[in-house]
Amino acid sequence: MSYLDNQLNAFKSNLTSVSHKISKKRTVGAPAISSPSPAASQTSTSGKHDLKRKRPETSNVVYSQPADTGTGKNIMTQVTYAIEYLKSKGTEQTLSDLLSYLSLQYTADEYKRTITTILRTHDKIDYDPSGCGGQGSFSFRPIHNIRSGEQLLGFLQSQTTAQGLNVRELREGWAGAEDAIRKLEDQGKVLVTRNKKDDHAKMVWPNDPSLAVPIDEEFRNIWHKIRLPEPGVLADELERAGLTPTNKARGLKVKPKVQEKKTKKARKSGKTTNVHMMGVLRDYSHLKK
Repeated sequence: MSYLDNQLNAFKSNLTSVSHKISKKRTVGAPAISSPSPAASQTSTSGKHDLKRKRPETSNVVYSQPADTGTGKNIMTQVTYAIEYLKSKGTEQTLSDLLSYLSLQYTADEYKRTITTILRTHDKIDYDPSGCGGQGSFSFRPIHNIRSGEQLLGFLQSQTTAQGLNVRELREGWAGAEDAIRKLEDQGKVLVTRNKKDDHAKMVWPNDPSLAVPIDEEFRNIWHKIRLPEPGVLADELERAGLTPTNKARGLKVKPKVQEKKTKKARKSGKTTNVHMMGVLRDYSHLKK
């Protein structure tokens, strides 16, 4: 019995050691499952927010057109700003005034000489070397050098045609052109056409007072009592009289063609043959039933 007891104890010890090894292998091979920590989730959320913050903000700026900031590096841009400045001032300005306005007083001397040469020879600028106490002056040159009502009347009276003068061209070099034209119109010295939308003066002509013929009040009353026909009725009456508007193409009236009645030719009853033997053969057509 001792021998069997020893064998049983050995089997049990071997079984215990084997089961212990198997449990160790399972523990090492299985992946570690850990519960999500709140700190990790906060870190991932903050990382997403950081990524969103790094994205550039979209703007509605159109980069194909430069912004009008009042200054520009291109020399012709600077010349354009200088012309607009002289136009708004309406008085003579020195070179130092223009360079100060353009913020070019501390630029290189070569750049200053170049822009000065362009300003002196520009067709929109008048340059006077002796102006402003000998410093040299620049002023805006408008299309018409008219800056008062007297100059306007003199210019209109010197015209050889009745073309008139565009008020928009006057306003380019004369800010008070509208007020002066209205005063001259009230005095009967000029004739003015105006825009219906804003009542601004559009064209101006000289008014010759010798053409103003006085008319008796009686004839004026007779004239105003004459009632004009309605526009639609007048057009119909003119068309009935054979007159058509100039904007309507006048078509040529085509006479209708009279179709002639075609007369049917009498059909021959029989077919005549052997015409070349009319004198030789006898005619038996009367015997035909």
